[in-house]
Amino acid sequence: MNNIYNFLRPAWQELIREGKENLVFIPFIMLLVSFPASLAINNLCLGFFILSVILYRKKLVWNWNFYLILPVLFFIWMCFSYFWSYEPENTIKALSKECTLLLIPLAFSFLPPFTRNQIHLIFKYYSYSMLIYAIYFLIRAFIRYFISHDSSVFFYHGPQNDIDTGLVPRLLNAIHVSVYMALAFFYFFIKDTKSIIEKIGLSVLFIFILLLSSKNIIVVFILLILLYLFYYSKIANRLRLRNLVILLLVLGVIFSFNKIKERFIIEFTSNTEKSLSHSVEINHKQGVNNISIYQAWKTDRFTHNDYFPGTAFRVYQIRIFNEMLHENPVFWKGFGLNASQNKIKEKEKEHHLYPGYGNYNFHNQYIQVFAELGIIGLLFLLIILISNVCKAFLAKDFLHIAFAVLMISLFLTESFLWRQRGVGFFIILFALFMHNKVKCFSFKRV
Repeated sequence: MNNIYNFLRPAWQELIREGKENLVFIPFIMLLVSFPASLAINNLCLGFFILSVILYRKKLVWNWNFYLILPVLFFIWMCFSYFWSYEPENTIKALSKECTLLLIPLAFSFLPPFTRNQIHLIFKYYSYSMLIYAIYFLIRAFIRYFISHDSSVFFYHGPQNDIDTGLVPRLLNAIHVSVYMALAFFYFFIKDTKSIIEKIGLSVLFIFILLLSSKNIIVVFILLILLYLFYYSKIANRLRLRNLVILLLVLGVIFSFNKIKERFIIEFTSNTEKSLSHSVEINHKQGVNNISIYQAWKTDRFTHNDYFPGTAFRVYQIRIFNEMLHENPVFWKGFGLNASQNKIKEKEKEHHLYPGYGNYNFHNQYIQVFAELGIIGLLFLLIILISNVCKAFLAKDFLHIAFAVLMISLFLTESFLWRQRGVGFFIILFALFMHNKVKCFSFKRV
């Protein structure tokens, strides 16, 4: 108890001190740490942050920059899409989820840049908060395991018809939570000196990210670790051989988890012209035909016994998007924000997929934007992402680099910005990094 008290007391004093210097400092931290919580709490924190900016606007100064204009223009284009939308009612409903693209940049335009110390504190409390979430979900998983003796409670999230099984609830989305945790992990990882608590936190977050079993995030996560270890850590040149040995051991540990190994094997063994043998069980069901990438791209008519692994399904979605482009005049302006789902359902019937596949969106942010907002909308998104990654590498700010790379890779497999938590998380960190001129977590090549 004394250790907890000794940690919380100075932490509270830090928050109060910095809160006096920057009046929106505490509301901003509350908003940032609320994403793994319920949407109601997240909306409440967003309202509190916006209210704090409004209440203290007389003490704040107009501080606009080019980078903050980009998401606002992107949102305005979304609004314009109502006038040509194939589903105007869906477009109006979706705008309420995307409004943070307008609200957050406008709020930041009145904020003075956070100081280096404030940014460190923001990520410090964010990272410790993510650690607490991870510990909570792990404890919950252990309790469920003792009750059910089902090891699946330690991995990923539950099936679509069961929103609260697996390591995290399906409504949170394990892939999204992986991104939240990865950013917290890198805060601890790049610190030159680490306390015992920070080392424990680093280990817990590492294990938790692996258990979430997001293939895309795990691969990018490992690559970012390599980038830092081999090129930018202070001892990189002297200990590259040791780091390589550690990496091989880590990869061995990763693939020792049967659930994680199974998810990778399903992808890589099905991504050939020949599909998996019908004797192989996917989701432990007999008689399932596992579709390969080749089949997903070429087969005109499927059967209800066909199962799409993640990569094959995303290839199928790219294929039907290509068909939509040829069948509809949507290249420049798209179907309209949130107006492509009925077209996806039509393709489900046309290609005779098992009912339910048509309920999924494109699961690719680039394709999703192209389909609904046209090539103009896609250009807005690409400019935002390119600006983000360029500034990160120019500033030599590793936490910013981690965020930028994670977002680019995540958008390949998720329509992240079409989720309320996703767009909020992205725009808040984008505004934080792009609004500030200071280096948050810098590094130098040795």
